Amino acid sequence: MDTGDTLRRARDKARATRGPLRIATVVVCVLAGFMMATGALASRGNDLRPARTTQLAALVQAEADRADQLARTAANLRSEVDGLARTRADDAGGPAVADLTAAAERADSVPVSGPALTVTLRDAPASVQPAGVDADLLIVHQQDIQAVVNALWAGGAEAMTIQGQRVSSRTGIKCVGNTVVLHGVPYAPPYRITAIGDVAQLEDALRTSDYLRLYRQYVDAYRLGYDVARAGRVEMPAYAGPAEFTHAEVTR
Repeated sequence: MDTGDTLRRARDKARATRGPLRIATVVVCVLAGFMMATGALASRGNDLRPARTTQLAALVQAEADRADQLARTAANLRSEVDGLARTRADDAGGPAVADLTAAAERADSVPVSGPALTVTLRDAPASVQPAGVDADLLIVHQQDIQAVVNALWAGGAEAMTIQGQRVSSRTGIKCVGNTVVLHGVPYAPPYRITAIGDVAQLEDALRTSDYLRLYRQYVDAYRLGYDVARAGRVEMPAYAGPAEFTHAEVTR
């Protein structure tokens, strides 16, 4: 076989394989374009990198600060309204002043002070990871906080705060992730619930609560934080949440 025949056959072989290679190249380009288009649609023009998580956390904190500022503004305005109401009551005479004061105390719209008890709830330490135990059982939930609040009311609490915010009949406790939202402001553990009243009766109410009796078993088993301490005499601020119901109405 001469050199010319060998060279001719090599070229024919190269020409035969060039077609499939071109097709493969086209397929790869089409797939790459499809993946880029899919990514663009999924992101909707947003950056999908982890930095977005940090930005979202900053946004949540900014909104929490704004809600806190609005709550303080509302409290100041409510204080001005109360002052004007007392001025009108003074003009009407002593009995009207007494009635107004009693109504304000029942509505939690004035600061109060007295002997108090504080309950502190904490998540289990991060080092506690029992095999086969749902991680959800190792953190404090809104129903745990609500159980403490209910027990303290049942024990005769006259006033109460959660994380320093005055609690009233209009207070809602909501769980969002691993934080609790109170009056629109998110709080992380530990959670502190303080109640003014007969301290011995409050302690007894906590001790005899069926829910809290079960909760203390988890405290012993998984090192959840549950501390009860007499706080001495404390001063509580006036209620600073919404002043009116937005969905409830009086049934006549």
